[in-house]
Amino acid sequence: MNVRRRLIRTAALAAVTALGTATLAGCSGDAAGAGNTDKFDVVASFYPMAFLAERIGGSHAHVTTLTSPGQEPHDLELSPKQIGSLEDSDAVLYLKNLQPSVDEAVAQSPVKTKIDAASLTTLEDHGNEVGGHAAEHDHHEGGEGAGKDPHIWLDPVRYAQVAEGVGKAFEKADPGHAADYKKNTAALVKQLNQLDTEFADGLAHTRSKVFITTHAAFGYLAERYGLTEEAINGLDPESEPSAARVRDLERTAKADGVSTVFYETLVSDKTARTIAHDTGLRTDVLDPVEGITEHSRGRDYFAVQRANLKALQQALGAK
Repeated sequence: MNVRRRLIRTAALAAVTALGTATLAGCSGDAAGAGNTDKFDVVASFYPMAFLAERIGGSHAHVTTLTSPGQEPHDLELSPKQIGSLEDSDAVLYLKNLQPSVDEAVAQSPVKTKIDAASLTTLEDHGNEVGGHAAEHDHHEGGEGAGKDPHIWLDPVRYAQVAEGVGKAFEKADPGHAADYKKNTAALVKQLNQLDTEFADGLAHTRSKVFITTHAAFGYLAERYGLTEEAINGLDPESEPSAARVRDLERTAKADGVSTVFYETLVSDKTARTIAHDTGLRTDVLDPVEGITEHSRGRDYFAVQRANLKALQQALGAK
């Protein structure tokens, strides 16, 4: 079973309760009342999409997000109020096959401009590369892109490709402000290219190239910078990991010089701590940047990604 499925009930829902619909990153939280403003009204499915919409839309866009801060996006179920808000918006920006309830609502919505981030770059299937656990994708059925790894925003190069596509879509949908959208997109892409350079340089020379995570979210990032992600998603967080699995991870850790088991901010660290205790490894956070909360190591995408880079450098023994 999927680790995050069992843990979301306590970890993420508690965070949602604590945070309500306030955000720490400038998004407007709940998408109720998303449309009918005097701006270009954009409904974004979750934080990485909202971040793009805000940076590219700038002062011309009114951006709301369907996923509250601290809410685990994969498990989102839309309320009738949220579905209604889509109809009033000028555009919707989402990532197909990540949130089935969003896909369904968008398909049925009369919204004129529907921007699928997954169509703006290339997707791959990383499921078989992490011990056979296609973690996030076990509940997606049928459709083009189903079974593909959706975590494209963790690769700055793919995220920049998506940004360029979003910019073009905004220009077409709101031509009166096209020049500003073009300028904002270029500035964002430049920052993402800089982040890519920081990752490439920072991870070019490391003692080890293998890292262990509890969530198979970092396949694109690993691939981009020549690393290997080992994920433990198949473990039941309610019970102790099997002795065979622990031995397997222990062998991997010794053979590849692994020092750290990474967990994430929106899911409990119990599995990571159990594995770390049994294998003599330490634990640290690697954030999939699916939402910004008070526990995030930064207030926006760039800050959290740079924290991820530092965590990887330390774990992999960057020289």
